[in-house]
Amino acid sequence: MTIETRPATGARKAPPAPGDPPRGRSWRSRLARLDLKASPYLFISPFYLVFLVFGLFPLLYTLWVSLHDWGLASGTREWIGLENYDYLLTDGDFWHALVNTVGIFFISTVPQLLLALFIASALARRIRAGTLFRIGMVAPLVTSTAAVAIVFSQMFDTNFGFINWALGLVGVDGIDWHASRGWSWLAISVMVDWRWTGYNALIYLAAMQAIPRDLYEAAAIDGASRLRQFWQITVPMLQPTIIFTVIISTIGGLQLFTEPVLFGGGTANKMDGGSLHQFQTITMYMYDNAFNDDRYGYGATVAWALFVLIILFSLLNFMFVRRAGGTR
Repeated sequence: MTIETRPATGARKAPPAPGDPPRGRSWRSRLARLDLKASPYLFISPFYLVFLVFGLFPLLYTLWVSLHDWGLASGTREWIGLENYDYLLTDGDFWHALVNTVGIFFISTVPQLLLALFIASALARRIRAGTLFRIGMVAPLVTSTAAVAIVFSQMFDTNFGFINWALGLVGVDGIDWHASRGWSWLAISVMVDWRWTGYNALIYLAAMQAIPRDLYEAAAIDGASRLRQFWQITVPMLQPTIIFTVIISTIGGLQLFTEPVLFGGGTANKMDGGSLHQFQTITMYMYDNAFNDDRYGYGATVAWALFVLIILFSLLNFMFVRRAGGTR
């Protein structure tokens, strides 16, 4: 004989364990937890989707093209492996363009960032029409490319240029800016600095406004001059921003294209960088091989070499700035 036991009608059910979801609301709790975990990834996913389509895929496709004898006009699609890279290592024109690119990069970037730092320091003070001067820093970025070409071609014209005219007033002979390698680098660097100094100055200015004013007040009480405050307070506090601008300037400097093209005449067919290639950059050399000479595979090889160089130079500049700032 078995006795069947049943729970009393008014008996209470055991409470849920601490980790169990509440009864009757389990699907809502799971949905809330899923939303909490998945939302950050959904918010940042558009960037990675765009990068996948317009960044990673072209990069990998360029690598694939660089392994072929690829011609756009001829329709050639022949697998040649690493022959383009072997040729690149012994290509004198490529190394010549690399020297031009690195030379223009150093001549333009170092003065540009130093000048931007001092301009930002001046704009950070209370001056009259400060907002107007800050807006003026952005003017070069919104200026038409055609206007830039016209103005600087007139300034650096050998026979009737404004700069040669000004040099003549002080008894200095005119300079053939396009013929000499060094002078053409300097002229292009002036164009680069004119366009990007204000941009970097505004970045430095925004970072300077986040520095606590108490540091400057304490330094002033201790008798530190403004110049000493600048080098011992402003510059160390701006180190992360300086590293950012150095890396961005490195990427832009090694991809220099617009300014030397405008300096050389402003047309896509003039990618030789002068009669002796004295100011031909890597991007100009890449364009010349890919589209003018119909060597698209070799142009892709130059593009990948530029990609590797940008990574190496960015890492070197990053380590140099950090070491110069006294951090590891």
